[in-house]
Amino acid sequence: MGIIFFILIFCVVVLAHEFGHFIVAKANGIHVVEFSIGMGPTLLHFDKGDTRYAIKLLPIGGACMFEGEDGLENGSAEDEGEAEEAKTEKETIQDDLGTLKKSGAFPDASVWARIATVVAGPIFNFILAFIFSAIIVGSIGTDLPIVGEVGAGSAAEEAGLMAGDEIVGLNGRSIHLFREISLEAMLNQGETVDITYEREGERYTTTLTPKYSEADGRYYYGISSKKGYTKFGPAGVIQYSAYEVKYWVDTTIRSLGMLLTGQAGVKDLSGPVGMVDAVDDIYEGSKDDGAYYVWLNMLSFAILLSANLGVLNLVPFPALDGGRLFFLIIEAIRRKPIPPEKEGIFHFVGFVLLMLLMVVVLYNDIMRLFT
Repeated sequence: MGIIFFILIFCVVVLAHEFGHFIVAKANGIHVVEFSIGMGPTLLHFDKGDTRYAIKLLPIGGACMFEGEDGLENGSAEDEGEAEEAKTEKETIQDDLGTLKKSGAFPDASVWARIATVVAGPIFNFILAFIFSAIIVGSIGTDLPIVGEVGAGSAAEEAGLMAGDEIVGLNGRSIHLFREISLEAMLNQGETVDITYEREGERYTTTLTPKYSEADGRYYYGISSKKGYTKFGPAGVIQYSAYEVKYWVDTTIRSLGMLLTGQAGVKDLSGPVGMVDAVDDIYEGSKDDGAYYVWLNMLSFAILLSANLGVLNLVPFPALDGGRLFFLIIEAIRRKPIPPEKEGIFHFVGFVLLMLLMVVVLYNDIMRLFT
């Protein structure tokens, strides 16, 4: 069941991402050569108009290939001979028209059209995360940052917090969900925290010094959330769905920060195998509550995955959308593109590094299954 649910969730998330690229490219007159879900050998495909739509073997990605991108010419051709024939035919037509301009080629679109096309993928991931969040928040509500219980002798009790207090800020940053407090507590390394809270309509600020648990090996604030979720009307659903997406975006960004600062390592990353295992755990943990709760929990995982994909693709790393966006922004500033061969090398190196990382992550996933 974990494999089935993961493939379904993954396909929906990748489909949203690639559709973002696709629809904005089409709106800007850019020719989409192939729209595919998955990587590796093609399992199924059909051609409609001048675009090939394909499902590929490995559920680890997707692609929306544009004519002229990285030297791609009329990529619907299946072999080198057909590709050369298509290229020759196209050049003949262009000569007859008295122009060398490539019709619908990605490099020939304006830099702003290309920027919009590249950014659209991550944006559609955030839109998908918002839609799924709205379904969950509209169905069961959300966890407001209201204190349910304060542990005896805890850091929270010493700081003066009481049950019923609504925490609205941590270290000057606004708080909207109790999970944001839980995340801060989990990542805390013993640093003091300035907490802003509301009690009976009045706002107060206190300083909390978390206490270390030898048994768990982490610091605790000493508070728990109130039982049950709070439901909202339409306006509240929209507002708290946005907060939900923001929470997962913030979590992803902080996780990346931990990788860069050495607080986390490659061994902490999960790939497709690890995610299948996580989805299976979610299914096993919620199936006794019924299909409705399985559905909501799978939507929650999809929000996490979609927000992660959106953020990661904006990172200026070679071969990712963010890497391409980086070059386009430079082009917009200097009003001249970077030589294609230099950009191509940059993305090729990045792709190789990503493949190596995927191998390492896959190895870690498999090892975790047996430990």
